Amino acid sequence: MAEGDQDRLFAEAIDRFGGALARLARGYETDPELRRDLEQELQVALWQSLAAFDGRCSLSTWVWRVVHNRATSHMLASKRHAQRGWSSIEDVEIVDAENTPFERAESDRAMQLILSIIDRLDPPDRQILLLYLEGVAAAEIGVVTGVSPDAVATKIHRFKSMLTRRFAGAGDAS
Repeated sequence: MAEGDQDRLFAEAIDRFGGALARLARGYETDPELRRDLEQELQVALWQSLAAFDGRCSLSTWVWRVVHNRATSHMLASKRHAQRGWSSIEDVEIVDAENTPFERAESDRAMQLILSIIDRLDPPDRQILLLYLEGVAAAEIGVVTGVSPDAVATKIHRFKSMLTRRFAGAGDAS
């Protein structure tokens, strides 16, 4: 690929996905300084990868695949250093019952709660849910993560059910 084409594709990718990359970095890294580093790493990895982009998949699929692979590598390296206790989505339970569901639904606390759940997930589940929150279709999530679309849909359904139970209140949905 010519460097001019790579420049054009990179500019297009950053224009289309720059905000999502920042949110994705937040999903993988809670420390603000490390998050900025990760966001830069994602951009560098994307830039480097575009030299090999041949158009056999959409730019969207390419971007998600590259940044999620890089973010997962970052996270696994961090895990080796910090030994965080990750959980599978099936094992995560929400225990915070401080505010009413209506108060949370209208505030940033809802997103903070969602991100705190995602922070505790295994890397594969984290990838799936971060892509889902970015509006990526289950079929494309499957291509990016290597998980079948049915398994992706199941994970998303479980996540949504967990959030519904949490925001509906303990007595309303269990």
